[in-house]
Amino acid sequence: MERRFSSVCLLCSYSQGQVVSALTQHLSPCCSLCPAGRMGIELYLDLLSPPCRSVYIFAKKNNIPFTFKQMEVLKGQQHSVGFGKVNILRKVPALKDGGFTLAESPAILAYLSQKYKTPDHWYPLDMKKRARVDEYLSWQHSAIRPSVLKIFWLKVVFPLYMDQTAPEEKLQEALEDLAIPLKQLEEKFLQDKPFLVGNMISLADLVAVTELMQLIAIGYNIFEDMPKLVEWRNRVEKAVGKELFQEAHKVILNFQDLNSMLIEPQLKEQMKPRLLKMVA
Repeated sequence: MERRFSSVCLLCSYSQGQVVSALTQHLSPCCSLCPAGRMGIELYLDLLSPPCRSVYIFAKKNNIPFTFKQMEVLKGQQHSVGFGKVNILRKVPALKDGGFTLAESPAILAYLSQKYKTPDHWYPLDMKKRARVDEYLSWQHSAIRPSVLKIFWLKVVFPLYMDQTAPEEKLQEALEDLAIPLKQLEEKFLQDKPFLVGNMISLADLVAVTELMQLIAIGYNIFEDMPKLVEWRNRVEKAVGKELFQEAHKVILNFQDLNSMLIEPQLKEQMKPRLLKMVA
């Protein structure tokens, strides 16, 4: 059985008027005759991680075909020999596209956007609009992410590895540190716009909301007295689609299930110095 495609491959511009076997599922926006069509993308993700959720949502929302390589960072799977060949940095998310590998979520998101020619609002071709997206992505990693990561580790990871809760004053300090970048998010980036870069959702919104959901999901009302950010978050969820948004955040929304996770004693010992340093 054979099927004929009269479209043109979005990635390689290879005419698909040629006969293509129906035995090969035509699942991607790329033809099965070009290298991109033959070698599917692999995404190494742990949906407990905000950067991983942003990549997952973006790929699913834009119907990008990929193989989901599930990782469990809290169990130390990033230290396996196999994953080291994909990302020597031992971090997720990671992308493997044939012989090409890529680390860091902003780079992965930009790569997927450009390779699969996703709608322009995600990562605009307009130089100034794209610069605004890049500006936010660069700022977040040194402003919002460190505080969110510290709060999550103190609240969730510390008890898991140390068999005791972290000092409450350390959690409060981290929450206070987050207050300034949250205000900057509202006043500098959102202002009076529907989304961070304009009237439509962009990679900046996706990265921002998945990061902040990390704390909302574990019970912190970080948007208290910030109605603009509450409305923005709701618009982002609507733009993504409620079902996909909830699917991506299912693991973190059920973070209590982590209490039953079995951590190897050796891994606990390895992590102990880092965790103690956080509360010193």
